[in-house]
Parts: sequence; C-alpha cells; structure tokens
Amino acid sequence: MAILSKVKIQLEQNLPFVLYVLPNQTKLCGLFQLDALKYDFTNQKGFVFTSFDASQNYCIPFEFSEYKEEELKSEIVHSEIFSVDEVQEEKNHFEEIVQKVITSIKKGNFEKVVLSRKIEMEKKVDLIETFLRLVNRYPTAFRSLFYHPQIGCWMGATPEQLIKVENNHFETVSLAGTHQKSSFEKWSSKEIQEQQIVTDYILDSLHREVLSLKVSEPFTVEAGSLVHLKTIITGDVHSIENTKNIIQNLHPTPAVCGFPKEKALQFINENEGYDRKFYAGYLGLWNEQEASANLFVNLRCLEVEENKINIYVGCGITGESNPEKEFLETEHKSQIMKSIL
Repeated sequence: MAILSKVKIQLEQNLPFVLYVLPNQTKLCGLFQLDALKYDFTNQKGFVFTSFDASQNYCIPFEFSEYKEEELKSEIVHSEIFSVDEVQEEKNHFEEIVQKVITSIKKGNFEKVVLSRKIEMEKKVDLIETFLRLVNRYPTAFRSLFYHPQIGCWMGATPEQLIKVENNHFETVSLAGTHQKSSFEKWSSKEIQEQQIVTDYILDSLHREVLSLKVSEPFTVEAGSLVHLKTIITGDVHSIENTKNIIQNLHPTPAVCGFPKEKALQFINENEGYDRKFYAGYLGLWNEQEASANLFVNLRCLEVEENKINIYVGCGITGESNPEKEFLETEHKSQIMKSIL
C-alpha cells in the first residue's frame, strides 16, 4: 500500500504523522506533516491529540500536511482465547489501591474513581504490521497510529466516542462496565450504577450548552472480546464555542476519571504512581472552520518506545467493587493490546 510506504518515509525523516480508520469503515486515512513543529488545535482543521490532564493539546494540521487515503485489503481475523498472566506484586499493589478507593467511597469522599495501570513490556515491534493487525482485529473501534518526534508514538483501538458534531448536531456516549463476552450473562447493580454515574454527569455537563437532548436506554455493546454498557446521547448545539465548552466540561469524564471529578483527580494523582500522559486523553478529527468534530477517548492503547511497550488499562471503582475482580478486568483489557503484539 502506498500509504504505508509514506509512513516509512516519515519515520526515516523523523516527521509527525497519523493513520486512522473510523469505526465500521475500511478506509485507511493518513496525515503526513511536512515539518516537525508542534501545533495546537486552536483555529485548526486537523487531527488532535490531547493528554489526560488536558495540559498538552497537539494537532497535525491539514494545512501543513499531506493527506492520503486508501482502501484496506480485507483479512480474516480469528477470534482470540485470552489467558491472564498475573504478576503477584503488581496484583497486590493494585488491589491495595482499589481497597483504599472503596473505603474512601464508603466514607462519602466520592462516588466513583477510575484507577489505571501501566504494564511495561520489553519488546521491539514492527509498527506497520502491528497496526494492521489492530485495524483488522477490532473493526468496530476507532483505530489510530500517532507519531510525533517530540511527543512519542501511540496506537489504539478505542470503543468510546467523546463527541461527534456535524451541522450543529452532536452525539456522545456514556460507556462503562466491562465483562468477558464469552462468560457474560447480565449486568450487576454495581455496573449499572457505575454507568448511570457517567450518564448523569454527561447530561449535567451538556444542559447549559445545547438546544435539545435525547437519551437512549442503556444497551450492551461488543468491543473485541469484551462487552460494555452504553447509552447514546444526542442533540443540537448552539455554536463551535459551545462545542469547545462541552469538550472542556466533559473531559475527563467519569468513565476515565471518576465523580466528583476534582476529588477523583486528586486521588488518582496521589495514588496511581505514574503519569497517564495521553492515556484516557482524547484524539480525532477537528475542524473549527466548519464547526465539526469527531473525537474519541484514548482507551485500549499502547505507547511504543524504542525497545519497550507501555500498555495502559483501567477500571471504574465504586463502593460495590471487588479488588481482585477489578484487577482481572484490567488484565482482560490488556489482552486486547497484547494479542496484536
């Protein structure tokens, strides 16, 4: 594919680029920046990449890039049977933090906290081959490979839309709860409560910025080997300024942070013990001139370093959580990325 040859050239010249495939589509799109500068996305049309704490906002702009697209060649993807490789020290450490959250929730400090782990693997990968496996294995996700010499290299297959805006009409989702598809029977009260917290927060964030709102009933969706509980929220927005406000209000949502947001963020910063960087940030297409956006939460992702892979996974903790089950949830999520390496 010509578009993949262009990726190799960008890497050799140490120039930024992004490849992406929209959910349920087979068109591989690429933006290849002509210089190595860092652009923010103010007044831009391009691909945006924002950190979890929103302190870093970058854009690969159409204006200073070459755009290419090409139809993907279809491949047969076999279903995976995952095994869980427990590391006892990591397991104990994570379960201790989960228990600390549960205790704090029962004391009334907050309703939910999303805890995450960074799993480090000594491994060198072929970026293009790995990304193509990811693209073919997770057709319903937003799939991306992002590289900037001053930021790093990330790839992922996220099931979660932050917001989509077109012609002043917007759509966002409330996504929470996780089960292995093979063993799923029904949602527990803990998972239903967790997802409702996310939905309520999103609705509260939107009311001041929108003209109308429509909310679906929660339903089950598949994401690779996992299932999640999802609600679709749609409506009409006043202007691009309202869209910016919505993004600022939504990010980070309780699905990746917790609720109340400020207390959950403080707990995460004090207890997780590492920098999330761009994990649980957002990424996707932004066009300020046309007041359109197609942004996704950066989940099911990994960071590629020279001889190392960092896999980022998380889970929502409420008062009904079980520490061991939450650890296993992060392990199951990590298998999505491990399966493509």
